Amino acid sequence: MVNIKINGVDYSVPEGSTILEAARTAGIKIPTLCYLKDINAIGACRICVVEVKGARSLVASCVYPVNEGMEVFTNTPKVIESRKTTLELILSNHKKECLSCVRSGSCELQELCNEYGVEENRFEGENPAVELDDSAMHMTRDNSKCILCRRCVAACGVTQGIGVIGANERGFATQIASPFDMGLADTACVSCGQCIVACPTGALTEKDDTQKVLDAIADPDKFVVVQAAPAVRASLGEAFDLPVGTNVEGKMIAAMRRLGFDKVFDTNFSADLTIMEEAHEFLDRVQNGGTLPMITSCSPGWIRYCENYFPEFIPNLSTCKSPQQMFGAVVKTYYAQKLGKNPEDIVSVSVMPCTAKKYEINRDDQSAAGIPDLDITITTRELSRLIKKTGIMFNDLPDEECDSPLGTGTGAAVIFGATGGVMEAALRTAVWKLTGEKADSPIEFKDVRGVEGIKEATYNVGGKEVKVAVASGLANAKALLKKVKAGEADYHFIEIMACPGGCVNGGGQIILPASVKNFTDIRAERAKVLYDIDSANKMRCSHENPDVKAVYDEFFGEPNSHKAHEVLHTSYKAQKLYR
Repeated sequence: MVNIKINGVDYSVPEGSTILEAARTAGIKIPTLCYLKDINAIGACRICVVEVKGARSLVASCVYPVNEGMEVFTNTPKVIESRKTTLELILSNHKKECLSCVRSGSCELQELCNEYGVEENRFEGENPAVELDDSAMHMTRDNSKCILCRRCVAACGVTQGIGVIGANERGFATQIASPFDMGLADTACVSCGQCIVACPTGALTEKDDTQKVLDAIADPDKFVVVQAAPAVRASLGEAFDLPVGTNVEGKMIAAMRRLGFDKVFDTNFSADLTIMEEAHEFLDRVQNGGTLPMITSCSPGWIRYCENYFPEFIPNLSTCKSPQQMFGAVVKTYYAQKLGKNPEDIVSVSVMPCTAKKYEINRDDQSAAGIPDLDITITTRELSRLIKKTGIMFNDLPDEECDSPLGTGTGAAVIFGATGGVMEAALRTAVWKLTGEKADSPIEFKDVRGVEGIKEATYNVGGKEVKVAVASGLANAKALLKKVKAGEADYHFIEIMACPGGCVNGGGQIILPASVKNFTDIRAERAKVLYDIDSANKMRCSHENPDVKAVYDEFFGEPNSHKAHEVLHTSYKAQKLYR
């Protein structure tokens, strides 16, 4: 520990802390724009400047370490005037359309400008014409709202290890873009959306499909069903000022019903279905000499990454569709048959924590009924905007339950939203399949839980030693796959999620400001919601789901049957790589 003074008060703080971190422990918030913990500490935006006694100029607190006897001042007139001037300079070439910007109310730049009472047009900067990049299926880039904080660059390059965006040109012409100003669709972007949740302004946004949803609901000739992914219920409440880590499952269902959907279902159903297919596929590979390690296929960002960067691992991928796509396929086949409806008259909508799902619904081999399995997918953020737009008072809603028969999920299904959850769910059912017994010991496989980037474990499953690994965040996936490729690691089963922490931290989740993300592990808080739901569920293994049992009895016959493969499985192919 070192002893310092902040604004004249004595504190003892951990050695190696930055001034920003030390101030936070002292209950003082220093504003930031470019800083993101563990991702982007470059001291570039100059919003976090403070005075340090003896220093010649103001210092950037996010990168300036404390030392014994240091005296820091965070709120002097010099500091406040510097921050205000910096904000006014940022605004000099910023597209100020706050009333219509999707980030209005959740924009970090807007909040700081309000706090510091800036003069909006104090400086007249150069405003070069900017072309929108909306080439990608999942997002749009508007550099007229970019403040060059480089958070998105760090998210893409550091967190995901991809690096398809960076700073082009110099001076006033500097802009964040892809190499040679290619459209994002022409790069090896995997659509994960981590750049969007890192952005402090409205420069990066997902493609908004909410009007498509409203149009479908308003069409009397369409039967519109909706599914919501496990992780959505762990984040949606944040859009309505509820604390991080609030479970809003019941209110979410009630809100979707009031939006006018004909049926409100749960992706937990198809997560259980995925486990039935995936666990049986895994055991078949183990027992019959199939390609190992088998790697999960639930994350479309990861799948695209594999096809782009590690095509040699395509044979290792589970052929199972993701839970989103399985649900859509079941709706357009089994459920349409039960209703006596033409699949073309059903509009299947999903609410996902993921922007890559917008890419996934357009993939090849995702049309079990001869038409796309999924028609529209929206993010958690888009659902929150729909709820607000239609005047639904979310916090006042009663808790409601999903419709049947596709609304039931087990505890194993809901933990899909956290890194390690798919692996744990699969192991629970694999134990049952191999031993014929309920997986009471252990029902929980805690070694694969937690937010660490790479986790490894070895379990005895039905008398056989099974080595497993879990990776989240594509930079971690890259490191893990390189070890496997080099023969330095030997596994039977690998789970990979594109987003760090899994779907709870997906690119479509509610965006929280850096002031929260830098000091709260939102991944762990949201994941706790899912594990609490799991532990409280009477059914904790996918094979116990009565709706899943019914769909096999009435339609598929058994897991991995010929019909199940036609409807619930897919294929992959290597992609042309741009780097």
